[in-house]
Amino acid sequence: MEMKIKQELVLYYNRLQQNGLNDSHSGNASVRTDQGMWITPTGACAETLSASDLVLCTTGAPPTPRASLDAPLHAAIYREVSGARAVLHFHPAHAIALTLDGEDFLPEDFEGSYFLNRVPVLEVPFQRYTQDSPAAVAEALIENRVTIVRGHGAYVCGNSLDQAYKWANALESSARITWLARVAGVNCR
Repeated sequence: MEMKIKQELVLYYNRLQQNGLNDSHSGNASVRTDQGMWITPTGACAETLSASDLVLCTTGAPPTPRASLDAPLHAAIYREVSGARAVLHFHPAHAIALTLDGEDFLPEDFEGSYFLNRVPVLEVPFQRYTQDSPAAVAEALIENRVTIVRGHGAYVCGNSLDQAYKWANALESSARITWLARVAGVNCR
């Protein structure tokens, strides 16, 4: 069972890269288990990552060596967000570009509005990212399916990797639609 969970985590981390939500070595992903959480290692390459590369962390302890820099952030989400079983961190270009002004993202298409409603944009200074992001992101995800750290990337949690992946794709799809509408001169709001 544990190997199946690890293989699924690798699959979804790879899909983020294949679908343009991450570059070859960006983002991270985790899944919660009875033992803690399996998380991608720091600097992981989506194209070469294997299940044996994943790192097991205990959510209440300091991160395991080699674990993603975001391991404390993932642990905070699992502690604070009821029902969270999977966390994905990704870098959706359109969503990041549309929120560089610091304003929350309000999807203008039906699916984005239905699934995401509002995507809060958090201001976390880059020099304080590791200290401030765990509490800020976890708090935002208590009430929202997705949140964006301005100029950096997005975080989503779900009750499964598949659900988290669905919402990650919904965010970038909505952002592309909004981007295209604006380029076409369509005023949606």
